[in-house]
Amino acid sequence: MLLIAPFVTDMPDRPKRPAPLSLRLTPEDRERLENAAAGMSLGSYIRWRVFDPASPPPRHRGKFPVKDHAALSALLGKLGASLAASNLNQLAKAANSGSLVLDPDIEAELRQALSDIADMRRLLLEALGLEVAP
Repeated sequence: MLLIAPFVTDMPDRPKRPAPLSLRLTPEDRERLENAAAGMSLGSYIRWRVFDPASPPPRHRGKFPVKDHAALSALLGKLGASLAASNLNQLAKAANSGSLVLDPDIEAELRQALSDIADMRRLLLEALGLEVAP
């Protein structure tokens, strides 16, 4: 015997969303707006500019977070050529086991790893268009 559940018509009333606002722009005006938004969504940028222009812009991850693809490529190349991650892992294991002997060679490797990491950080900040602190 097949039982069929009755059709439910008592759906809770959902609050109505306001209708979207449309704005027609020339291609040039849209390009200016997208450039001014600097990677923010246009809706977030417009709300910020209209309702709260005195505050700093909201920190949203934009559609285009990479500002300098050449710097990002340099960073990825440096990561690929570097043995820093492997070396640091080996050093951490040795330090945790108590067998790390800090001789001049190990110290030089640590200094090189620190230098590589500082370079990678600087390149990443540049690629993302963020301020690089000295």
